[in-house]
Amino acid sequence: MRRVLMTVCALGLAAGLAAQSKLSDPASANEKAPATYKAKFDTSKGAFVITVHRDWAPRGADRFYNLVKNGFYDDVRFFRVIDGFMAQIGMNGNPEIQTAWDRSKLQDDPVKESNKKGFVTFASAGANTRTTQFFINLGDNARLDKPGACGAGCAFPPFGEVTSGMEVVDQIYSGYGEGAPRGRGPDQGRIRMEGNTYLKKDFPKLDFVKKATIEK
Repeated sequence: MRRVLMTVCALGLAAGLAAQSKLSDPASANEKAPATYKAKFDTSKGAFVITVHRDWAPRGADRFYNLVKNGFYDDVRFFRVIDGFMAQIGMNGNPEIQTAWDRSKLQDDPVKESNKKGFVTFASAGANTRTTQFFINLGDNARLDKPGACGAGCAFPPFGEVTSGMEVVDQIYSGYGEGAPRGRGPDQGRIRMEGNTYLKKDFPKLDFVKKATIEK
């Protein structure tokens, strides 16, 4: 029995080290996602499930699958939540990991679905700049579907939707509002430099993901 437990522990440790290695090397986190899959997010407010459809946005669906599977979103904060608009998350609490993924930008997917309430989309700073940040629409935001929504020729293609627990998403803390410098919320530059140390100290009310997993 003791030998079995030791084997199980060793396998668990090996899996954890493999995931950590992939988080440090984005190029190795390159699995093709299933046609449809579910990602469960256990958060400080409760649990919700995102159902992802690869045919909606293949590159985005593959990236999300690898990030969730390898634990990228564990202990990650919803750092930008604006009532009636969106809840944004996806900057790792470890600055070294976030820096690695900031360099691994995705080519754009065409927009096939609309940014309706509950639909999930990667954030973007312009054409072909998606990395790890995503948002859940808290209202119907069809304006994000149009070319130019995130820069010349750029729009926001949803890759999935919240199919369970939207009432949890609606309760995510929004008291800090828009991020700095436009608002009094977290500064993304400081998140990149200081990670969760900065967020826990200066924005202690932020809700966060305890664990994100691909459902079997």
